[in-house]
Amino acid sequence: MKPGKTGMARLVDATRNSWRGLRATFTNEAAFRQELLLVAVLGTASFWAARNTTEWLLLVLPLGILLITELLNSAVECVVDRIGEEFNELSGRAKDMGSAAVLLSLATIALAWGAVGWDRFHA
Repeated sequence: MKPGKTGMARLVDATRNSWRGLRATFTNEAAFRQELLLVAVLGTASFWAARNTTEWLLLVLPLGILLITELLNSAVECVVDRIGEEFNELSGRAKDMGSAAVLLSLATIALAWGAVGWDRFHA
């Protein structure tokens, strides 16, 4: 184990670092802000759309996955940009893969909401 803080001090530092990461992503990534708006709207609508706890979880959990995926995608982009601005096939591939992960998260949201909507409103 590497030397450093342990116990509660480590937990406090980790929490501080996590909040700093969320703040940095919010400040520097327009996509994250847009996705937060989507999460706020759909998260609120989920209380109306879901008929039970299981449906509510089916609607809300993909929203959390979207934010997690966007945070990881933003981290990949930061690391790639830190390495250099010149074109590199692997750097481009890494960014495209991160973007694809976000797209799949959005598709998961559409599928979950579509399934619940179909079940609730289909005659």
